[in-house]
Amino acid sequence: MAEDKKDYTMKGIYLMLLLSILAACKKAEELHFDHAGNIHFNLGAGDKDSIVYTFAYTPTLSRDTIWLPVQLAGIQVNKDRSFSAYVETDSSTAKSGIHYEPLKSVYTLRADTGRAYLPVIIYNVADLENESVSLVIKLKGSNDLGIEIPTADDGSSLLRAKIVFSAMLEQPNWWNMWLGSYYSRTKHQLFLIVTGVTQLTTVGLDAPRNLYLANLLTTMLNDPFKWVANNPAKGYVLEASGDDYYFYNKENPARKILLRKNAAAGKYYFIDENGEEVN
Repeated sequence: MAEDKKDYTMKGIYLMLLLSILAACKKAEELHFDHAGNIHFNLGAGDKDSIVYTFAYTPTLSRDTIWLPVQLAGIQVNKDRSFSAYVETDSSTAKSGIHYEPLKSVYTLRADTGRAYLPVIIYNVADLENESVSLVIKLKGSNDLGIEIPTADDGSSLLRAKIVFSAMLEQPNWWNMWLGSYYSRTKHQLFLIVTGVTQLTTVGLDAPRNLYLANLLTTMLNDPFKWVANNPAKGYVLEASGDDYYFYNKENPARKILLRKNAAAGKYYFIDENGEEVN
C-alpha cells in the first residue's frame, strides 16, 4: 500500500509539472503572438545607415528610385499592414519637389511577408553636377506597426536611412594620358555622351582604341550640330537661345550645357562649369 501511495504521489507530481510546463508554454505563446510587430530599416552591413548614389554616368536619366528595405521584427500575419515615414528636413540638404518627390503618407507591408520596400524617387537636376545633397528618412509608428527597435551593434539607428546623391564626375587617373591636361566635368560628361564609355585603361597596347574614342569627342566638339544630326537615336537636341544654344537630352531637359559662339574664332564652344570653353 505504501508503494501504491508513493506511485500515486509521484504521478501527481509529474502531472502538476506537466500542467505547469504546458501553461507556461501557452502563456509564452500568447505573449509571442500578441506582441505588436515592429519595423526597421535593413540596409545591409555594407551600407549601414547610408546609401550613396550618383547620376554621373547616366546624364539622360531624369529620375531614379532608391528602394529602402524595411524589415519586420515580429510575426507575419495574414493581412496587409501600414507604416509611415517622413523626411527629417533639419538634417537634409535635398529640397522637396526639386531633388526628390515628396513621400507618400502611408506604405504597405503585405500580408504573410516580413519585408517591404520604401520607394524614394530622386531627380537628376543641374545643381547636382556641382554638389551632393543628402536626404534623411525616418520610420514612423502606426496603429499596425511600431518602431520599438534598439540601435544596431555599431550604434547606428535602425529607424533612420540617409541617401547622399549627386551627378558629380571626378577626374579619372587615365584622363591626362588620352585626353590631355585640361579637365572639366562638362568635358567629361560630353565624353560619356559621345562614346558611351566610362573607363579607359592606361595600357599602351590599348592606344589605338583609346585614341579612337578620344577622337570621337574631338570630332563632336568641332561640329556639335553635325553630331546631333548624325546621332538622332541618342536623343540630344540643340535649342536656340539668342545667338547661343543649349545642348540637352530630350529625356532630361533639366541637365543643359551651354553652347556659345566665339565671334573671334567663328566657332561654337561648349562652356564648362568654370565658364571656360571646352576644347
